[in-house]
Amino acid sequence: MADAREDPTIFTAHSPPSDPRFWATVTNAYLGTRVYQDTLHVNGVYNGALGATHRAILPSPLNVQLEAPVGTGEQLTTTFVLDTNTGSFLHTLEDSRFRASQRIYAHRTLPHLLAFSVSITRLATESGPITVLLQSAFSPESPDLDLHLGPDFQGARYLYGRTLTPEQPGGSQQEVHMLWTPVPPALTLGESEEDRTWEFLTVVGSSQAEARACLEEALQLQARGALYTAHAQAWAQLWEACGLDVVGPLPLRQALRGALYYLLSALPEPGVPGYVCHGLSPGGLSNGSREECYWGHVFWDQDLWMFPNVLMFQPEAARALLQYRIRTLGGALDNARNLGYQGAKFAWESASSGLEVCPEDVYGTQEIHINGAVVLAFQLYYYSTQDLQLFQEAGGWDVVSAVAEFWCSRVEWCPAEGKYHLKGVMPPDEYHSGVNNSVYTNVLVRNSLLFAAALAQDLGQPVPGQWLAVADKIKVPFDLKQNFHPEFDGYEPGEEVKQADVVLLGYPVPFSLNPQVRRNNLEIYEAVTSPQGPAMTWSMFAVGWMELKDPRRAWGLLERSFANITEPFKVWTENADGSGAVNFLTGMGGFLQAVLFGVTGFRITRAGVTFDPMCPAGVSGVCVSGISYQGNKLHFSFSEDLVTVQISTRAPWAPPLEVELWPSQARLPLPLGHTVSFPRSAGRIQRSLL
Repeated sequence: MADAREDPTIFTAHSPPSDPRFWATVTNAYLGTRVYQDTLHVNGVYNGALGATHRAILPSPLNVQLEAPVGTGEQLTTTFVLDTNTGSFLHTLEDSRFRASQRIYAHRTLPHLLAFSVSITRLATESGPITVLLQSAFSPESPDLDLHLGPDFQGARYLYGRTLTPEQPGGSQQEVHMLWTPVPPALTLGESEEDRTWEFLTVVGSSQAEARACLEEALQLQARGALYTAHAQAWAQLWEACGLDVVGPLPLRQALRGALYYLLSALPEPGVPGYVCHGLSPGGLSNGSREECYWGHVFWDQDLWMFPNVLMFQPEAARALLQYRIRTLGGALDNARNLGYQGAKFAWESASSGLEVCPEDVYGTQEIHINGAVVLAFQLYYYSTQDLQLFQEAGGWDVVSAVAEFWCSRVEWCPAEGKYHLKGVMPPDEYHSGVNNSVYTNVLVRNSLLFAAALAQDLGQPVPGQWLAVADKIKVPFDLKQNFHPEFDGYEPGEEVKQADVVLLGYPVPFSLNPQVRRNNLEIYEAVTSPQGPAMTWSMFAVGWMELKDPRRAWGLLERSFANITEPFKVWTENADGSGAVNFLTGMGGFLQAVLFGVTGFRITRAGVTFDPMCPAGVSGVCVSGISYQGNKLHFSFSEDLVTVQISTRAPWAPPLEVELWPSQARLPLPLGHTVSFPRSAGRIQRSLL
């Protein structure tokens, strides 16, 4: 779908970004850094107690600047490139005599490895030596780790230590072991050489043995000349397996590619064994040091804003995110107990243990809507995969049932209204605290309880009567006179709100709304939503207008939903003025959903994946490749007139699928490898009933 003159996959600049926060990031599932930053982070390694816990800083040997020697006598052309195809960052210096290129990447198949290479190529016939300089300010020190230099290993330097302060009193101090190739001050291409490449490796592990084993594996690839090739091939296979593109403006296509690239960078390579997920934080693994990007904590951002995209393309990675919630359930149980309630209350800000580490109590005690986002992620995963093992044996049921128990202990019965109330909460709109009956939160309570009850039946578990009673009788505020949902009891139209809140009803939160109420909710809250709010807000307004088939308003809000991108490397900021978290995966997640779920109309339901495509103004077609549903991989594309669906792969255990079209209810089989096309309409992809 790419125009040869418009490649949305490569981001190029001839000068660096004005703000160093906007350099590209290089991350994989275990390690992350920002280009030319002096720190790197290790997934799951935090330092500091309770609300002071944050990602521990490890000094980065990759912070090496490529420079030409002074006095070369010729103007150099400098280029910086983020190549999303190969998951690498390139810095190139070139004149008429030579080209020197530095390539930086977080290895895709060896997640414990960060690497950079420098290549010098002779361009002129003269045969003299060519020298480039490498500027490094590496210092083996950290404010978060007690570090010590150890003996070299296979030519690599060795640094090891422990975090200074555990998250919880009596907790363990985490170990970090790093091996890296020493960097010389200069590299020279000899007189008789036409080109040469040098590679520099950084390996991090949780033990000396792990770090050494990872280095040896990397050195074996290096000896075969396959270190970078293995990484680039893995990225090529990843892009072949999934993608999201439109027939539309280049900035939109670039925004989609950049957002999907940064999100995929944070996920494990499919099929890699032994991966332990430590959650996705708003600023990703490249950020999260003390006083930065929410200190690397995990919020609802993971479950509501990022997870649906991950689930559609990489269900294995989605399962790993759910396993993070399962692994931290003990902390969630303690959080509820500490507040005087039963069941589990997932932390508003979570790190290693799942105990609340939010520095400000008001958010940790009142933003209980996170529980509903966590259960919604489990619900979508269950519908999409039918992975009973996660719920029967791996702890998924424990999470869902514990949240149900929390809700039932947290609500209060109001005899006057004959309804259950949920008092003293903060909704997603953080401008209002201590409110009663947040409509968003209460709808999530109902959704959680109904899913818990249905799941219990599927698993052969008893269904507590209180779950259904609370689901049936919890108050959902509604203003009959103005025909809209007040954000909470006592909300007056015109009050400013911080971010998307009520407009999340319908999507991503399953909730049936008639079109006029949906329209009223959108119009009333769009007018009062703060322009200083976070980046993900406008994407959900865009989804709402797509549901209502208003292409003009949908396009205006879709454009607004990716306005927080910075140039040249498509790094997002949380807020429109450039403040807040950077490389803001939450905003990217919302924006991706606006296209992946909004433009297509995809909804993951118990019966299948429904669709209802529409083209916002300025977009004439969409192509989504690599959608996962119950062991099938699908390609789904549409234009203004036609929809095309193809099953590209099917697991041996996976059921055959079909398309049911609406309103005709015609059913079209989806044979493996065959393309099925039909006039654009709504419908559902489902297990074959034929």
